Amino acid sequence: MAQNIYDDAQFFDGYSQFPRSREGLAGAAEWPSLRAMLPPLSGLRVLDLGCGFGYFAQWAAKAGAAEVVGLDLSENMLDVARRNCADLPVRFARADLETAALGDGAYDLVFSSLAVHYLADFDSFCARVRAALVPGGSLVFSMEHPVFAARATPDFVTDAEGRMVGAVLDYLREGERLTNWIADGVVKHHRLISTTINSLIAAGFVLDHVEEWAATDADIAQHPEWEKERYQPMFLLFSAHLSAPASA
Repeated sequence: MAQNIYDDAQFFDGYSQFPRSREGLAGAAEWPSLRAMLPPLSGLRVLDLGCGFGYFAQWAAKAGAAEVVGLDLSENMLDVARRNCADLPVRFARADLETAALGDGAYDLVFSSLAVHYLADFDSFCARVRAALVPGGSLVFSMEHPVFAARATPDFVTDAEGRMVGAVLDYLREGERLTNWIADGVVKHHRLISTTINSLIAAGFVLDHVEEWAATDADIAQHPEWEKERYQPMFLLFSAHLSAPASA
């Protein structure tokens, strides 16, 4: 079972203070890039894995999705998500993404934001997502960039000339990382970019776009605190699809 850190009171309180928690998608720096990877949602059946506070589910429903289902392991997250999506055609359920059966051909789009780096078995995740999608269905997801996530404490260091440097440690050693982020002992799982890509290919996905998100000049003009995002990639974004069967 994946670690349910978001139901830890200290962690949940700390996480709730972040801009993406308070402001929704508008507070998520990478959201415009993720949104550009999405297909038109009108009439689609959408599965949101690691739905958190329900902000994407809310957006998808308002964008015309026919059905939106959000899954998360945290009851704290689900409580907030249900409030945020009241009166919208969205259903939420508690599920462990490490093992949950996601259905068989039930969805046109699977979306996941910053959740897969909590999973130990990404191959299993890809296989279950594939099963959940219809032929031609899409998978769009984000994760912590492996350069950022490879070390347990992803802080910057300063070189001899006073420049900020994002050090990389143990990048080639895949596996569990224990981090002290908000609360002590948060469990994440580091895997190479190549491992992630090859897992998607092995599961039958066709890659459409891969993006190592970085703040632009326009981003930094609006959010000067994002200046540090120029020193190393923090997010890695993927869009992929399943090939549709050839017509007779």
